[in-house]
Amino acid sequence: MREIQFREAVCEAMSEEMRADESVFLMGEEVAEYNGAYKASKGMLDEFGAKRVIDTPISELGFAGIAVGSAMNGNRPIVEFMTFNFSLVGIDQIINNAAKMRQMSGGQFNIPIVFRGPTASAGQLGATHSQAFESWYANCPGLKVVVPSNPYDAKGLLKASIRDDDPVIFMESEQMYGDKGEVPEEEYTIELGKADIKREGEHVTIVSFGKIIKQAYEAADVLAKEDISCEIIDLRTVRPLDFDAIYKSVKKTNRLVILEEAWPFGNISSEIAYRVQEEIFDFLDAPIIKINTADTPAPYSPVLLKEWLPNSDDVVAAVKKVMYK
Repeated sequence: MREIQFREAVCEAMSEEMRADESVFLMGEEVAEYNGAYKASKGMLDEFGAKRVIDTPISELGFAGIAVGSAMNGNRPIVEFMTFNFSLVGIDQIINNAAKMRQMSGGQFNIPIVFRGPTASAGQLGATHSQAFESWYANCPGLKVVVPSNPYDAKGLLKASIRDDDPVIFMESEQMYGDKGEVPEEEYTIELGKADIKREGEHVTIVSFGKIIKQAYEAADVLAKEDISCEIIDLRTVRPLDFDAIYKSVKKTNRLVILEEAWPFGNISSEIAYRVQEEIFDFLDAPIIKINTADTPAPYSPVLLKEWLPNSDDVVAAVKKVMYK
């Protein structure tokens, strides 16, 4: 199987869906002439033209609103935010219109939009460019929230998101666009709302998603040398969230560690911890541990940023704690 970059997988997904359906188009800052801020739309302007690959002004509120109106008229817009930090400028259109229009219209309007772009920290970008908003958007009924961690998942999930009749928040990472992975040539999609067991194990379940899951893989390699077997679940979609996959794994391992790049108050890992203790408390042999960033804005200093972000050492320590080692 060929290996391609994450950005190429994203580009292929969008291009394939645009070839198959003329109602699909891409809009956002620098997506056309510049081939995308992260080159995730490279070559698409040449293939599809300026009517379907549209450079917008620096006005997220404006082009998010245009996308909602376009979707109400039968199109399937893909909106690229240069970063989801900038989506806050357009969040009124996302939360108050895209997420609610289907219910408020009595089902007369579907809103098939994909809002996509990078999320969370990407090095020394400062506090206002290093935020993870997965839990913000997942908190809102009417939205689906997808966070892939590798090129294969990115392509299959993005194609499914573009075909979905509801608005989808598709969150990537600047630090993953250059990652390479195996992606088949043939057509495929990945169903939204289905987690994936990336590594099977016996002693503890580690649940994560997005780029931070790499720290779980590193930790599992270290722990394996000490005969501690970790089962790693990649959520892939955080709304809807595949609780059944988590329950099944925890019933086997009896221990749960959740790794999420997010502030610790009221996030995805908080909801998972609550639901697991509510539904399968008797299967737990240790308290659930969740690993998050520090409860501060992201620092600029590289030394402080390293301390702020969760890492594989944090995962190793958490696993040993639930193992009483």
